[in-house]
Amino acid sequence: MTGVGAPARLERFRYVAVEGPIGVGKTTLARRLAMHLGGALLLEDFAANPFLPRFYRDMPRWALATQMAFLFQRVEQLTGLRAPDKHDRPAVADFLLDKDQLFAQLTLADDELALYQQAFALISPQSVRPDLVIYLQAAPEVLVERVQRRGLEMERTIAPDYLRTLAGLYADYFHAYEASPLLIVNSEHLNFVDGEEDFEWLLDRIAGMRGQREFFNRG
Repeated sequence: MTGVGAPARLERFRYVAVEGPIGVGKTTLARRLAMHLGGALLLEDFAANPFLPRFYRDMPRWALATQMAFLFQRVEQLTGLRAPDKHDRPAVADFLLDKDQLFAQLTLADDELALYQQAFALISPQSVRPDLVIYLQAAPEVLVERVQRRGLEMERTIAPDYLRTLAGLYADYFHAYEASPLLIVNSEHLNFVDGEEDFEWLLDRIAGMRGQREFFNRG
């Protein structure tokens, strides 16, 4: 929204996390929200993880190293984030630390998962809970098409079955999620890059949230 004072409608949301599986558009939306709010932007830095390209070529071999590198990165990003109040600059992230365990459960062997969980419990800070989590969802075939269309080199070897399984894990996780207010958004017919009207509709839906869990679907 471009009107004067528009961000004031979202003033109560000082820390927003945007989540969803690969290809759903969470980074794009996080960027737009941060710009709209004049807030800090926290992004997963895939290029900074040296194991990720190797993981996509050989998942069993490189899963633990990849997972640990992302865990350390996310914890470091969030360590300096205290609970923002109305006098602080808001923050928008394209990840939720607690969700990190989804990928671990999907990719790690049992003994590796046990090791990862020990590390998570030791190094994850008493992280600030987001004031709002936006979960973007889309059908697995939509995710597959989007990932193939954007054509990132390191994603070329991602199997469609992996994306389908990941989408199912996200759906199960957020079905039971209660730690923060949650807005579930069907992103299949939304365009947050060029669709100004789509973004306006979403802002209105966020501003109007009253419950702990709400849905937004624009057919």
